[in-house]
Amino acid sequence: MTIGIPAGVELPELAGTQIVAFVLVLGRVAPLFALAPVLSSPLLPSRAKFLAAAGLALALTPIASHGQPVPTDPIGFALTLAREIGIGLAFALALGIINAAIQAGTSLADTTVGFSFGALIDPVSGVQNAVIGQVYMLFTTMIFLLSGGVRLMIMGLARTYDLVPLGGMPSTTTLAALAIHGLEQVPVVGFELVAPVLLAILVADAAFGLLARTVPQMNILVVGLPLKVLLSFAVVAVSLPVVNTAVRADLTTTLSQTLNALSH
Repeated sequence: MTIGIPAGVELPELAGTQIVAFVLVLGRVAPLFALAPVLSSPLLPSRAKFLAAAGLALALTPIASHGQPVPTDPIGFALTLAREIGIGLAFALALGIINAAIQAGTSLADTTVGFSFGALIDPVSGVQNAVIGQVYMLFTTMIFLLSGGVRLMIMGLARTYDLVPLGGMPSTTTLAALAIHGLEQVPVVGFELVAPVLLAILVADAAFGLLARTVPQMNILVVGLPLKVLLSFAVVAVSLPVVNTAVRADLTTTLSQTLNALSH
């Protein structure tokens, strides 16, 4: 039994269309490995990121190109690729807000506790981060890996092809509103994650202030700094289950809001 190519379809033309569709899908997928949590980590080699992005694009190409016209002229291809990269950047940037919020909140906590004096380079985010920042970044990375966060991000990206087909483009007003909303969420989410630590340090500073007025001969700086460090670690250990719930809820909410925005 032989299987022939359908009449009117030549193999080079068919293969060329699939390659063009693959490149377009890769344009939407690639920003996920540049901005999204975990997938954009410097711990992942660039070659591994490219291979993962290419594999994901290869899997999504039949879904994205099904029933959709694929441009064959250079100008149409360039315009469509620009649209796909724009949609991918908007989606990945919305997810990257979670990383930015964690870094902003933990930087505030490190400054309050005093860890910012010995800031190091965080291996997960690749930026300068102190002790609490590194603890939170490593913990949130474990949350994304163990609770299916990466799977949710990939499923959300696949869902965008139902809302914005290959070659489509949401309005600039929608993208601008999505970016503004993401920037507004950075301080809110960051403060939400480190609020227990900040509250505990605020109470400790108030107590040390009263103690300094009561016993002025005591060196509060020497006594208070180690106690604040121990208190901050204790509060971080106790609040990690709450951080787990908050990060998962923030990821789900961000995905829902992003997909809703792209659907308009």
